[in-house]
Amino acid sequence: MTAPALSVRNISKSFRAVQALDDVSLDIHPGRVTALLGDNGAGKSTLVKCIAGVYQPDSGTISVDGTVHRIATPDVARSLGVETVHQNLSLIDTLNVAENLFLNRERTRGGGFGARIGLLNKRRMLRECESTLAKLGIVIPSLRRPVGLLSGGQRQAIAIGRAVAWGQRIVLLDEPAAALGVEQAQRVMDLILSLRDAGVAVLLITHNMDRVTAVSDNAVILRQGRKAAEVELDQVSKDDLVAFITGAKAG
Repeated sequence: MTAPALSVRNISKSFRAVQALDDVSLDIHPGRVTALLGDNGAGKSTLVKCIAGVYQPDSGTISVDGTVHRIATPDVARSLGVETVHQNLSLIDTLNVAENLFLNRERTRGGGFGARIGLLNKRRMLRECESTLAKLGIVIPSLRRPVGLLSGGQRQAIAIGRAVAWGQRIVLLDEPAAALGVEQAQRVMDLILSLRDAGVAVLLITHNMDRVTAVSDNAVILRQGRKAAEVELDQVSKDDLVAFITGAKAG
């Protein structure tokens, strides 16, 4: 197996009296999908937010390509090649589709002076947004509409499209198909497989066992903030995974 694209070592995080994560370690590798499983409150989203720079862990380290980094902000995470789709999608309702796709990566015009004063090249952003979404099979009626006026499924598709478009190395997906219908959810699963085949390291949170087994190579199970098990999916059944999640079976 190739060296890990991202390594988490002994991460702990508490919120006052609540120990959300307790000494959690995991690796995700290029060209593999790692499912992060656990019941509600197990610490999955907290771990993703620590990796993505939203939260700062109390202890432990995060390494990208073997180098330890302090991921102080989401901008730092993105600079390291870590793209994330959070459950709240991190979209700005008043911006249109293209502006959200290029959020913090805006195309400017007017050379260096235009870049300094933030003179946006909206035509280029719309053109590139249309091309990017088309390649991903994502259909949005109008790229100029504020995303706050779109359906939940369309908003989810935009957030996923942004992560896929920019995530060339490491992509973290927190319940990416939760708000989608059957056809859209299958399209997301196809996107995940495309990322894996392109050599991207993917960490996937989902409660849907069928989706886990359809696209994932291995799984890390959290229970009450601690790592309960780590398994290769070709060596366990769905029932085994549920038993690890509930605590009926120890890793």
